Amino acid sequence: HLLCPSGGGITAVPSARGNNRRDSCVGAKRDSGSMENSSSNSRFRSQMFNHDDEDQDKEYVGFATLPNQVHRKSVKKGFDFTLMVAGESGLGKSTLVNSLFLTDLYKDRKLLNAEERITQTVEITKHTVDIEEKGVKLKLTIVDTPGFGDAVNNTECWKSVADYIDQQFEQYFRDESGLNRKNIQDNRVHCCLYFISPFGHGLRPLDVEFMKALHEKVNIVPVLAKADTLTPSEVKKKKMKIREEIEQYGIKIYQFPDCDSDEDEDFKQQDQELKDSIPFAVIGSNTVVEAKGKRVRGRLYPWGIVEVENSSHCDFVKLRNMLVRTHMQDLKDV
Repeated sequence: HLLCPSGGGITAVPSARGNNRRDSCVGAKRDSGSMENSSSNSRFRSQMFNHDDEDQDKEYVGFATLPNQVHRKSVKKGFDFTLMVAGESGLGKSTLVNSLFLTDLYKDRKLLNAEERITQTVEITKHTVDIEEKGVKLKLTIVDTPGFGDAVNNTECWKSVADYIDQQFEQYFRDESGLNRKNIQDNRVHCCLYFISPFGHGLRPLDVEFMKALHEKVNIVPVLAKADTLTPSEVKKKKMKIREEIEQYGIKIYQFPDCDSDEDEDFKQQDQELKDSIPFAVIGSNTVVEAKGKRVRGRLYPWGIVEVENSSHCDFVKLRNMLVRTHMQDLKDV
């Protein structure tokens, strides 16, 4: 208060500063009350959320993370795949394998002349290469059968192939039965690409006997080799003929699994196209040629260019998708 002379006495006049101080005290009390209310609300809210989280933790066991665990472990360990290629010499087996996996597996190969081929027996050779793509490692093993079908007398020339497949099964069984099962090498043959000659009418007796001897031991995928030597109509007729003979002789080739009901329509259509493409009419090439201003892998002929990765020219892309992108794990499991 200020003491001011007014007339003959002294009057007390409230100052503006006192009002401001009083108002500020009242505002401070109001603010502190609102802060206490907000802090209590936030505390209550956090307690509610904590209770909700605790309830969720009680209901959540955690096995939903199993796929992530398997994925991490698989990527860290890497994958194994063993592919066997069989068929007589000169059908483009080595070229197709190099085209499929973009590698050069046969750079040290020695080519035999006609006289040496006559005396050659069926051998089993293995080529192993480690491939890495986007952090995923694949140990690819190619099992080749040089000398198969090249002799004058090819009686039971598939026996060494069948024996090799049986040996790998026995080795894997022994490893699985042992104590140290952590670092098992899976050398079983997961798929056999059998090359059928485009020259002739359907399957030859050797083709029938080979597939019948092995169809219970390995997944057989028939391949119509050197499809660029045939016209599109000839490819269609030959495919129908080969499918009829496979059914006629009771040969069990690899059967594509049926699609689940929850699969999308695009995948179902792709799966049906793969089933209709058996045997795959393929062309292999490791050279790059220029076609319509683009550099593509293919073969250059006087009448034009055959593109390996063109679906209208051959089934190479379908075979690669089946082997690598869609059915590799199924080939290993079956």
